Amino acid sequence: MKEAGTRALISVVAGVLSDAAGRVLLAQRPEGKHLAGGWEFPGGKLEPGEERLEGLTRELLEEIGVIVQAARPLVRVLHAYTDRDIDLDAWLVTSFSGEPVGREGQVLRWCRSEDLGGVDLLPADLPVIAALRAGPLACHDLDLGKCGTRSLVSRGTQSAK
Repeated sequence: MKEAGTRALISVVAGVLSDAAGRVLLAQRPEGKHLAGGWEFPGGKLEPGEERLEGLTRELLEEIGVIVQAARPLVRVLHAYTDRDIDLDAWLVTSFSGEPVGREGQVLRWCRSEDLGGVDLLPADLPVIAALRAGPLACHDLDLGKCGTRSLVSRGTQSAK
């Protein structure tokens, strides 16, 4: 919600998907969209009242045609662009089914993590690289299971909220 004299904070979820070779998936913003041509981790805006994992699951199915089976929070980034503020919640997708394909006109590419520094990533996505390189700090996997129900599998003492 936007108030007079303030900018709305746009809540966005993004998924970091890896292939068997350890490369991560990037999507290029299509023409006509904000920051067109820039590369990002696939995802999109949360709907009002939508839980983060639900939004991630919905966005990745809509945008790239994959079904998230398990994911855990990776990093949350607040970024101020010149015209909008973004709350980017990046998740490490630890299991998915389907072959990623750009369903909204975006180009997709697999990129080795050591090559991410040379990619024209959007500024809000840059801290995701540091989180990936820092290793797995998250302590939970949210497993969607076969019938779409969620169960929490503890990996440590922190909790994901």
